[in-house]
Amino acid sequence: MGFICIFTLRMINIIGTYECKADNKGRIFLPAPIKKQLKDVLKDGFVIKRSVFNKCLEIHPMSEWNMLMEQVNSLNRFVKKNNEFIRSYMSGLKLINIDNTGRLLIPKDLFTYASLNKEVVLSSSVNMIEVWDKNNYEKSISITLENFGNLAEEVMGESKKKLDE
Repeated sequence: MGFICIFTLRMINIIGTYECKADNKGRIFLPAPIKKQLKDVLKDGFVIKRSVFNKCLEIHPMSEWNMLMEQVNSLNRFVKKNNEFIRSYMSGLKLINIDNTGRLLIPKDLFTYASLNKEVVLSSSVNMIEVWDKNNYEKSISITLENFGNLAEEVMGESKKKLDE
């Protein structure tokens, strides 16, 4: 006689944008509101990687990363573009942890890639945190906000239309 194992995956929904300071070694204190939101997953660690579309970094809680890797792993590796995507997507990523004092260390190569300076912005992006140089973040947001109404209509209007069909 068999049994059924049922479990639920808890999606993480991180909220907030926080300005921080990086020290000379590339360490950043994780703001208390972010630590509180991530308290259940802090011990599991995180993956930090280059963003696909922006000159910033992404910090993925391990549970969210594992779900993302299920999607990536489902790609047929005998299709050349899939293999090239996987290689590029996985390049440069690192495992990181939050130390006992609440700091995270951004690896030097990634710190340089994202052109990070002392002033850093940690910005929630639903289930991950983007790490930006403050000036680059403000420029990116101001450009996006110029046509945000059109973007919102295009992205969210289409998904609503599809749900109605």
